[in-house]
Amino acid sequence: MTAWTAEDLDQIGSATELDIASRRADGSYSPYVTIWGVRSGDGIYIRSAHGPENGWFRRAKERGTGRIRTGSTEHDVQFTEAAPDDPAVDRAYHAKYDSFGQQYVGPVTGPSIPTLQVTPADNA
Repeated sequence: MTAWTAEDLDQIGSATELDIASRRADGSYSPYVTIWGVRSGDGIYIRSAHGPENGWFRRAKERGTGRIRTGSTEHDVQFTEAAPDDPAVDRAYHAKYDSFGQQYVGPVTGPSIPTLQVTPADNA
């Protein structure tokens, strides 16, 4: 597994919004969806405010690969399930998004929130 560079972690981690697309079986990408994501340690994590059956989240989980972009960075990535009860990821969401209000942060924090870790794809 390829690791994020410090520059990518800083840029992706500080971006308010991320655009993600999952890769279809034919190699094309689904349309980009704008979401929230956080950096926790050396990882990037995403959650769905509308639950695990939300279309973009379900596709990313099932397909496992895609693209992420924000600002001047764009990468092929892998989506893998992460622990749903990671308090560090909850803290990262609160630190980054609490100013938007509990009605928005509440659905992506707390116990049993499905979480995907986003890692750079191995393109070797």
